[in-house]
Order: sequence, then structure tokens, then C-alpha cells
Amino acid sequence: MLPPMNLSVVIVDDSEINLTLFKHLVARIEGLDPLCFDNSQTALDWCAANCVDIVIVDYMMPAPDGLEFIRQFREMAGMTDVPVIMITANDLKEIRYKALETGATDFLTKPVDKAEFTARIRNMAVLRRSQKLLADRAAQLAGEIAAATATIVQRERETIVRLSRAAEYRDPETGGHILRMAQFSRLIAERLGLPLAEQLLVFEAAPMHDIGKVGIPDNILLKPGRLDAAEFAIMKRHAEIGHGILQNSTSPVLEAAATIALAHHEKFDGSGYPGGLKGEAIHLHGRIVAVADVFDALTSARPYKVAWELDVAKDFIIAQSGVHFDPACVAVFLAAWSEVLEVRARFADRGHATDHQSPSRPEPI
Repeated sequence: MLPPMNLSVVIVDDSEINLTLFKHLVARIEGLDPLCFDNSQTALDWCAANCVDIVIVDYMMPAPDGLEFIRQFREMAGMTDVPVIMITANDLKEIRYKALETGATDFLTKPVDKAEFTARIRNMAVLRRSQKLLADRAAQLAGEIAAATATIVQRERETIVRLSRAAEYRDPETGGHILRMAQFSRLIAERLGLPLAEQLLVFEAAPMHDIGKVGIPDNILLKPGRLDAAEFAIMKRHAEIGHGILQNSTSPVLEAAATIALAHHEKFDGSGYPGGLKGEAIHLHGRIVAVADVFDALTSARPYKVAWELDVAKDFIIAQSGVHFDPACVAVFLAAWSEVLEVRARFADRGHATDHQSPSRPEPI
């Protein structure tokens, strides 16, 4: 059997005789450590800075008296459930009622009976140990839940990455593009001042922006030359296909990805697709990903095109501010230029040439 959990017992009384007696009685109970104070304010100051398990406080004391002591004690962080025993005279019923309203747990009457005192303190010790054990168990369960939740989140992220790779197998984009545009999206969200949770949501959802390309025929998706009007009309369907694949999920990340899939080809001036939405009618996440996706698409080599030089692509983004792109997203993207370059270096593709020429077949932007 484990030894009893040690508890601190604060005894507050301006009578030296009472303090000595109460300390002696408390010390006889295994697992209790008495701490005596003959000044109630000093006791309150000590309680505010230390762990307290049981309080024994006399009512008749210089200010603050027992009632005021309990009121201030209960206002301290973490002291709501700590057992508090007030010592009063037999004829002070009104004071007892006020003490109960203020937060007293139990009472002892003067003159204090030693047997009753010992029994009541033992009862309070049992109560307090039960409270602490429950709190410890709750903390343990919270930790286990957090660990289980982290595992689920990690599995969800893995599923998202694999979904994104599924589209890559059919599209001549590289894994580096997925990583870079997700990082660019996070940078823009951060610079826009979005909450951290929303920044991470955009970062995790962005890689699935083109998942709908799994529904585009190979003869169009992999065509090395320029798409004609009919082919481009089919290509544009990937936004709605992606939204259909991802929507109505219980996962916040997949729901955000569905929104991004549908919105990232809309243009700020209303000339985009599939909805022809304009300005802030386009979901912010879609506006963020539009800048990140197009910039990286332009600066990445493909089987059907060479990569644009950074300055040329940057000038294009600037020129399209307010036309294709949300000016606010463009501004913060450019403000994070040094970080953009770091992302490109960290997730660089290998073996592709870079050139300032325009693509022989433009991305569906």
C-alpha cells in the first residue's frame, strides 16, 4: 500500500495557545504538514504563493477577519476547491451562514473538542486527497487524449500528402511544387496577420488545390502543346472536381482544401473560373493560394515549358495585382521575398533548366 499523500495544512489564529494546540493535533495525523500563522494577512500572502491543501481559520481576528480571509482566499487561482474549516463560537449562527456563502467547507466550535477536531481534519484530508487524485487522473487522461489526437492529426496529414501525390502522378508537376506553394501560402497567411491556427490550416490544405486533375483525361492533362478552347474548358473542370472530392468532410483541413480547390483559379477582377467571382467574394484562402500557386508554376520547369526567371515572374505578379491577384496578398508576398527565396532553395527541383521565356503552354491560370 502506498503511503498517504502529504498535504499542507495552513492554520490561521491570532492566539498563540490555539496555534500550538492545533499544530500539535494536526501533526499527529499521518501525512499532514501544519504551517501556523498568527497574522491573517501574512497567511494570505503565503497562500497566494504556495500550494495549500487545507485551511483552518479562526473567525475572531484582527482585519482581515475569518470571513474576509475566506473571501480573498477563494479568489486566488486554484483555491476554489481547497477545504476551509472556520472556527467560531456556538452562538454565531449568522456568521456561519455568511461563511458558507463565502466559501467555508466546515466548522469547528469553541471550545474545540480534540476528538472532533481530529475527526474533521481527517475527513478534510480524505476529501482533499480525492480531489488531487481526480485532478491527476484528469491531467493524465488529457495527456492521453492529446497524444491520441496528435496521432489522428498526423494520420490525416499523411492522407492529405498521399492525396496530393495522387494528383502528381497524373500531372507533370513535381513534389517540390506542392511543398513550395504550401510554404508560400503559409508565408502570405502569416504576413496577413491570420491566427496561427488558420495559417497552419492554409499550409496543410494548400497542397490539395489541384486534386481535381485526377478527373482530367490524359490527352488533355499531359498534352505538350497549347490547349485549344474545348480542351481548356475541360481542364477548367478540375476546380469543381476537386471541390466535389473534398467537400462535406468532418475534417477542417479537407473542408479548407475543398474551398481552395474551388477558389484558387478565381481572379480578383472577376475573369477567373469556375464562378467568375470578384474581389473579396473570393474566399481569402483561395486568394492566398492563387499567388503562391501561380508564382511557383511560372518559376518551375515542366516538360512543356522552361521556368521563368524570378524577376520576370515577380514582375508578372506585380502587374497582375488587382487583376488576377488580391493586392493585399501580393504586397505581403513581396514583403516576404527573402523568405520566398529561402523556400525555393530549400525545396528546389533538380535537373530542370531556368529561362526567362514565357511558357509554350500557359498554366490554366
